Amino acid sequence: MIEMSLPQSEPVMLPVRSFGQQARSVAGYSLLTALMIVTPMLPVFVPAALFHCGLRNGRRAAWVTAVLALLPAFVLAAFTGGGAEVANLAWSQVAAIALAVMFPSLAALPLVERRETFGRVLTFLLAGSAIGLVATELAARAALAFSPYAAEAALLRLSNTSTLQFYRDNGIPPEALRMMERWTSYSTVLMPGFMLILLTFVFVLSLLMLGRLQAWRDVANRQTAAAPSPYLFRNFALPDVVLFAFVLGGLTPLASGLLQKVAANTLAVVAFLFILQGLAIYRYLLVAMGAGFAGTMLGWTLLVFLTLTGVGPLLLGVVGLFDPFFDFRHFKKRKDDSHESHSD
Repeated sequence: MIEMSLPQSEPVMLPVRSFGQQARSVAGYSLLTALMIVTPMLPVFVPAALFHCGLRNGRRAAWVTAVLALLPAFVLAAFTGGGAEVANLAWSQVAAIALAVMFPSLAALPLVERRETFGRVLTFLLAGSAIGLVATELAARAALAFSPYAAEAALLRLSNTSTLQFYRDNGIPPEALRMMERWTSYSTVLMPGFMLILLTFVFVLSLLMLGRLQAWRDVANRQTAAAPSPYLFRNFALPDVVLFAFVLGGLTPLASGLLQKVAANTLAVVAFLFILQGLAIYRYLLVAMGAGFAGTMLGWTLLVFLTLTGVGPLLLGVVGLFDPFFDFRHFKKRKDDSHESHSD
């Protein structure tokens, strides 16, 4: 197996900023992060805000920003109407953002400062998110006598029932209907895995943003050994430990009970990560071949067509799975591999 780490140098201290500058910066980041938390779709950028704050003002300032941003979110949850169950769900959602998104991001900040590889940081973040989701469930049961998992599963089952009824009413073929029924029966079991897949998008987008933020470029420029930014999508490579998680997920047919559920969700998340790695390899090859705008558009159009036929994800997953053994990105090295003018 190949070594995925990059040559690293010791982090260099940023120029000392006055207390007033840091206080204003932390206040601005706190307000921005709070707005992201309470606005639909914007929580996807919360890790990027915390990473950026930590790089500019230090780790302690990033923690202060997180705490200050959570205060208005919890206050807003306290005034949520619609009954006890809706209020409990609102509290649990804010707690999940705190424990499964914000705290893992803060814990990963030292890795980001050391320029650890894209895949290693993402794996660390997802492990922290899994722990955070479990902690949210346990805390909600202890403090509110409420299960966020059960509530979300009930909503999912209601949605599945409505969807199946819609297709029955519109005369969908029986074979397709039976396939959908089997899929919906597994959807509640795989719901934790789907949550982690959604969080994968959150962390990937934030790390991609981080690779292009000016503060990160300032830190990178002060490294004694210049190295290409690890947080470009084409540089995404999973650590070897993910292969062991894939083997664990392969035990799904042989296990039963809770172990089977854990293995099935692990397999779903790992399979998605390997598809994502295959997509990064595909992006890398487009850049390495020097594909211009027309060539890049043609390449992505072909991939979309293969995805619609169901072949694309399978091919990407296989390529991502075997990349640790064959290192598809380095069959032929090019001088412009780290050129950052290409968008990711």
